[in-house]
Amino acid sequence: MTYQAITVDVSDNIATITLNRPERLNACSLEMAGEINDALSSDVQQARCLVITGAGKGFCSGADLAVKGSASRAVTGGEGSYVALTRHYNPLMMSLARLDMPIISAVNGAAAGVGCSIGLAADFVIAGKSGYFLQAFVNIGLIPDGGASWMLPRLVGKARATEMMMLGEKIYADKAAEWGMIYKCVEDADLQAEARALALRLANGPTIAYAHMRRNILTALENSYAEALLAEAEGQRVAGSSEDAREGTKAFLQKRKAEFKGA
Repeated sequence: MTYQAITVDVSDNIATITLNRPERLNACSLEMAGEINDALSSDVQQARCLVITGAGKGFCSGADLAVKGSASRAVTGGEGSYVALTRHYNPLMMSLARLDMPIISAVNGAAAGVGCSIGLAADFVIAGKSGYFLQAFVNIGLIPDGGASWMLPRLVGKARATEMMMLGEKIYADKAAEWGMIYKCVEDADLQAEARALALRLANGPTIAYAHMRRNILTALENSYAEALLAEAEGQRVAGSSEDAREGTKAFLQKRKAEFKGA
């Protein structure tokens, strides 16, 4: 497909979505949200791991509600925001949550507003030292969205989530790593190489097992211990019947590294 607000590359079983509005610090327009969603259901399905990053100096500076083709008109007001969220941004966040492969976000510069949520929706968040996470809504009299009020307390606890949401201050990558909010903080120059190396590892792993791990983590966060146990049993039934599981068992017995094919 041809995209205007993102680029998509698929190679070595890795799909890379690059948010590509660098002149706007990759602000996520309604068009961009739709294009990411389209890519998740089409191009990305050819891969076994997804990397999301931003072009230029920022990852994503937040939502951009400007109407396509008009510099003067924008989706404004509470009702407009509600429509933008329910029809555009929330479906995107659910698509990321339901994707059947590992997700890595390589955060360069600002990850603010819904950009913060997109970045933190990944299974592995790697940020350059100059990167930061910002819930800036309070500064303009709004509330966090994009799943932030669900995500942040689970990542960093109630106190730190409240700090981010009510004080609206930047949390730089080193502090985010210290808090356990992200996987790793690296030198800016090493960000893309680190993300690529991890993506290659995951893209050559047991894809079906990874998919069920992702689902089971969500199940465990949302439901009871008993429901998590059942989800694990059901997921294990599927994963245990896969070619990768048979290969993994054979490789273990033969004392060699498994060669997973994602099937």
